[in-house]
Amino acid sequence: MFTSKKTNVHALDTAVVTQFLEKTLPFNELDHDILENLAKHATIDFYPKGAKILTQDVSEVKHIYLIQKGGVKLYLQDESGQTTLKDYRGEGSVFGALAIIRNARSSLTVEAIEDTFCFLFTKKSFVELLNTHPGFSQYYLKTFSENYIKKSFSELRKEKLTPKTEGALYLFTVKVNDILRKKPEVVTPVETIQNAAQRMSDMGIGSLLIKNEYGKISGIITDKDLRSKVVARGLPYYTPVEKIMSSPVETISANKICFDALLSMMSKQIHHLAVEDDGRIIGVITSHDILVLQGESPVYLFKEIMNQHSMERLYELSMRVPLVVRPLIEEGAKANNITRMITVLNDLILDRILTLMQDELGPPPVPFCWLVMGSEGRKEQTFRTDQDNAIVYSDPKDEQEAEAARRYFRMFGQEAINHLVKCGYPLCPGGNMASNPKWNQPLSVWKKYFERWVNVPEPEEVLNSTIYFDFRPAYGHLELGFRLREHLNRLVTGKDMFLRYLAQDCIRTKPPLSFFKNFIVDRDGEHKNRLDIKARGLVPFWDFARVMALRHGIDETNTLGRLELLKQGGHMPEDLYMRARESYEFQMQLRFLNQLKLMEAGDTPHNFINPAELSDLEKQTLKGAFSVITNLQSFLKETFKLNIA
Repeated sequence: MFTSKKTNVHALDTAVVTQFLEKTLPFNELDHDILENLAKHATIDFYPKGAKILTQDVSEVKHIYLIQKGGVKLYLQDESGQTTLKDYRGEGSVFGALAIIRNARSSLTVEAIEDTFCFLFTKKSFVELLNTHPGFSQYYLKTFSENYIKKSFSELRKEKLTPKTEGALYLFTVKVNDILRKKPEVVTPVETIQNAAQRMSDMGIGSLLIKNEYGKISGIITDKDLRSKVVARGLPYYTPVEKIMSSPVETISANKICFDALLSMMSKQIHHLAVEDDGRIIGVITSHDILVLQGESPVYLFKEIMNQHSMERLYELSMRVPLVVRPLIEEGAKANNITRMITVLNDLILDRILTLMQDELGPPPVPFCWLVMGSEGRKEQTFRTDQDNAIVYSDPKDEQEAEAARRYFRMFGQEAINHLVKCGYPLCPGGNMASNPKWNQPLSVWKKYFERWVNVPEPEEVLNSTIYFDFRPAYGHLELGFRLREHLNRLVTGKDMFLRYLAQDCIRTKPPLSFFKNFIVDRDGEHKNRLDIKARGLVPFWDFARVMALRHGIDETNTLGRLELLKQGGHMPEDLYMRARESYEFQMQLRFLNQLKLMEAGDTPHNFINPAELSDLEKQTLKGAFSVITNLQSFLKETFKLNIA
């Protein structure tokens, strides 16, 4: 059909072009006869990696370019030579259309980022389609004014979810400043509790801020403080408020959205936040304010979990966590917001379980920390992901204390896992849980594990690294977890061989796209015609972020958090970061919606999606997301010199 070694334009088989157009937006909305006629006048051209196809303010655009294979980047260049990246485009994408519509020279420079083949259609043919087919014309005009990724997210929400809620939820649109109703009420530290309570009652408010002698807000008292610190303890009513105030005051910026305020309250287990604007406290918002705004809220579930003293009731409440997700998706929450909410709720369930267990079993012989790994450690849980956890405890001072610790934590680990199973969190098939004696050890043993894995990177050790190096301290004496993270960071510093092994492991997972950029799916079995978006699409992003974070001593475990810190530290190009972030979030969104749809149909949620069920726009966006995997892996090859034998 064509020879890739040549760079001049070639004629094409009409059937080949027509077939491609029938799979590509918005051409696939045109009649077959129109596509055939368009294909008759089509040509193809090859552009090697690095070739400038169009040059800003110079190139006269005589064709519309449809990418058949490969990819390009579009950027602006100022007088000083500084470039600003505007977009990446891959298979099925078009460039040159805006210049033709405006009848102007190219407003951007277009450069091939890999060997690229383009179908070329004449300016005359394209203008004729715009003039005779309003839908076709509207598509391009609309595309120029909308963000491509936002459109894809919007389509996902509309097509994959049948709305169930009445009215809009405002968690992701309303700013904290917009729900403030009153100026803050302030008292001095020496004000008596009785006078403060009288003032709160007269004004119908639930909190007072405390301003110190220097005019700074130094604390807050709430109606809960009056109940738990005054009435319950029998404090005299003439006691000054500074004796019961909470300090420092937790604040949030007035420009933050209500979701951030809600999440902050839930994470810190508080119900009031002072609102700060340009360094000044301008008011106080409560969880009730958000409940009134929203109509219904995850706060209800949060409160019920936090106040539970019954294991059986916790089992029931944990099953309601997925119910929180649907309204968040309907509202427009992206995957990272959703996983943050699930993490807060799951962490709280874990907190209540382990606290109730200690009430029953008694205090542990030595301080301990409950570690979570895998998706829990990365704060990226979806619906009922397998357990990945462990216990690290302080090194006992003698053999007697060591034996007591072994007995206590073996029993504690086993019972905790049983309770979590009853809460709906499945057992880890690989046994990576605190009930396994191997993963229930003192700090010194954990340090030796890490030392062996880093110094002798055999396949099993590399596998352990991919699971356990995403650990996060979740309960107990958190300092033990932080010390283990510090030890790991010191260990991997300068360990190029170990990091190289991890990087090699990262590039083994290939994106599920064929040579012609078609999806590679299972051909038989339970998930025939589906692909595993977790194993084939998301794992490469987790692996990339992990090895790069280890290389640069980054403590963060969340994938998007790691990528952000890598970009800020200059450890990955900003354009690669932007593409990786958008591609990762789109896949996570698709995964969430697929699992939610299965659950609402009464099926067990899984990670297999059927590309045939996606719209053309979703398919195109997903292919673009998968292509980013190749870019990440190329970056790793260059960083760790994996192309050098």
